[in-house]
Amino acid sequence: MGLTIQMLGTGSAFAKHYYNNNALLDSGEGKLLIDCGTTASLALHQMGVPLPDIDAILITHIHADHVGGLEEFGFQMNILHRRKPRLYIAEPLIHPLWEHTLKGGMSQQGMIDKLEDVFEVNVITPGVPTTLVPGIQVELIPTRHIPGKHSYSLFINERLFYSADMVFDPELLHHLVHERGCRSILHEVQLLGTGEVHTTLDELLSLPKSLQEQIHLMHYSDDMEQFRDKAGMMSFLEQQRVYPLTELERAE
Repeated sequence: MGLTIQMLGTGSAFAKHYYNNNALLDSGEGKLLIDCGTTASLALHQMGVPLPDIDAILITHIHADHVGGLEEFGFQMNILHRRKPRLYIAEPLIHPLWEHTLKGGMSQQGMIDKLEDVFEVNVITPGVPTTLVPGIQVELIPTRHIPGKHSYSLFINERLFYSADMVFDPELLHHLVHERGCRSILHEVQLLGTGEVHTTLDELLSLPKSLQEQIHLMHYSDDMEQFRDKAGMMSFLEQQRVYPLTELERAE
């Protein structure tokens, strides 16, 4: 079995029809959850994926649509299944994730005082390709999102670029495709407005068609259907559809 990706949701932070933009990678040997937003548990239930079947979680940055489901995930796994979920995270995200997101709801005096009391925390170093579960290698790439806050996009199995929320970075996309052999790009998109902390559709449309052909759009607003015919060579990912990685790659 080759690598597959299934979007738990494809929505922006404010979308209501589409769930939080989180993804499940499955190599056939292991399952990796990319981000765990507020709607993650519901989406996994609808997809028929029990929480214990997930081998590890990887966090890209600290926003509720990417980490808002970790409290429930952690409590369910610890209380109902008696084990800590394996969590991969860049070191700069550990303190804000616990102190500013999870501590208020998860801390219990004398029992839960830190992130490591609930999760098996594994620090992953940006720029170093690392096998997180069998068959899935990830390299964290620092990308710009909110000024002053760390955020990371992903280069998976040296062939798939998965953007976290990020401002437009055409140089990075050109580098990945032309110098590192990237064959498919899953990119967040802001359909209207100026891209102060996100990448706009108009910015992506400025890319050469050869790049657009490799781009699949996600993290979009509820009015996405109005833009299907305005996306150039790019396509929109569908939430909860299972995509073999080979299906997303441009034919040579």
